[in-house]
This record gives sequence, structure tokens and C-alpha cells, in this order.
Amino acid sequence: MAGPTTAERGESQQESAGPPPVRRRRGPRLRTIVILAVVLVLIGAGSVWVLYGSQWLRVDRVSIAGTRVLTPQQVRKAADVPVGAPLVSVDTDAIEARLSRKLPRIDSVDVVRSWPHGIGLKVIERVPVLIVEKGGKFVEVDDEGVRFATVSEAPKGIPTLELTLSRSGSSAASQRRFGEDRLVREAVRAAGAIPAAVARDTRTVRASSYDDISLELSDGRTVAWGSAENGAAKARTLTALMKASPDARHFDVSVPTAPASSGS
Repeated sequence: MAGPTTAERGESQQESAGPPPVRRRRGPRLRTIVILAVVLVLIGAGSVWVLYGSQWLRVDRVSIAGTRVLTPQQVRKAADVPVGAPLVSVDTDAIEARLSRKLPRIDSVDVVRSWPHGIGLKVIERVPVLIVEKGGKFVEVDDEGVRFATVSEAPKGIPTLELTLSRSGSSAASQRRFGEDRLVREAVRAAGAIPAAVARDTRTVRASSYDDISLELSDGRTVAWGSAENGAAKARTLTALMKASPDARHFDVSVPTAPASSGS
């Protein structure tokens, strides 16, 4: 019996292999990707132009807030904000650095972009807690011991700091160990702990060493404060001692657990 012919074998192989695979058309998807890429590039280029090249987002005003002693004009001049520059390119850190360097009275400043055309400067000024008389003028000292400004008139209600520096003895040893700047900071710490009622009457804070700080009140009474340590305890003790001895002229709270008063 004769076998299948060549044609019949071909037809049989095609039937067993199944229908030919369908090729997907990739043209439309590729075109979509290319179009999206072009659109994104155009959007990016347009955004860069709007931020840097256009006139829409450029600095045309500088606002100042928070000044007390300084004037807005002084702050604006020291800040040197590049008016007319693209707002996005303004270096806010550089502005802060310039203000801190040129105006030591500034304790901190927050530089913010105020879209679409402004730069805002929010200033916090240092506040004097003590003053040091020098050459007929007065150096203001803040609550961190920073001597930040020299003024011709003493601010009202601010005690004078007197540093009675010694060249020999324990005071001199203390000064060599801690330095004048440290003594100033210790005096500031002590002044910050004085009870409010006493602080209003404090005329002078004297510091001759780390552990020898004293106060002179406006009516001539004196307080031996000692070091700046245990300030809260000393404040409570001084308040109680003054109530118990209203006619005393001298109070000693250098050791708050063993206070003393004398004079009348």
C-alpha cells in the first residue's frame, strides 16, 4: 500500500503545529513614547525658562519684619538682596551670613522666598541684659554673654557689669582659668536668675572671679551672690531673706542653704 504523498505530509505537519503566531504591531506604542518624551522635555525646558529666563518670577521687593533698634533700611542694605535676579536663584544662606556679619545686633534671621516676586527677612534682635561702660560709651551684652553693640547712651533699666580684674590671688587664678569672656557669661547667668523684683532695682553686677559675683541695688543695698551655680535656689532664698529682714543692707546667698543678712 502506498504511503502519504509529500503534499499530504506537509498538510499534516501544518495541522499539528497549529495556526501561525500573530505579530503585534509596535508602531503606535513607540510613537506614543516618543511623543511623551518630547512633551516632557518641552515642559522641563519651559519650566527652566519661566524660573530663570522670564521676567515673571524675579525679585522686585524685600520686606523686613521684627526690627526693634535696627531700621528696615539698615537691614535691607546689609542683606544686599539681588533685586532683579530670578527668585529661585537667590542664595538665602548667603543673605543670612551677610546680616550676621554686618549687623551683630541680629541674633537670628529667617530668609524666605515670597512668590512670585519677594524676599522676606524675619529678624530677631539681641536684647541687652547687662552693659559694660567703656570709654564713655556702653557695650551691650546679651543673655549668652555676647557683646554685640556699642551705644552712646545706656539703655534704661539695664544693670552695669563691672569686672574687677585682679593680677594676683585667687581672683587672678580664676581669670587665668576661665578668661574674661567666661566671667562675663557667668555674670550674665547670675543676672538672669535674679528675682524679678530685685532685678528691677539692680544697678550693678560685679564679677571679680568665677565664684565671686555680687549685686548692688539702686538704694545701696548689696547682695553676695557667689558663683552662677544654683541660681534658682539663690533667687528663692534671697526673696525669703529680704522679707524676713526688710531693714538689712547686705544679703549673702552665696551658699543658699546658709544665707545671712546684716546691717540696718
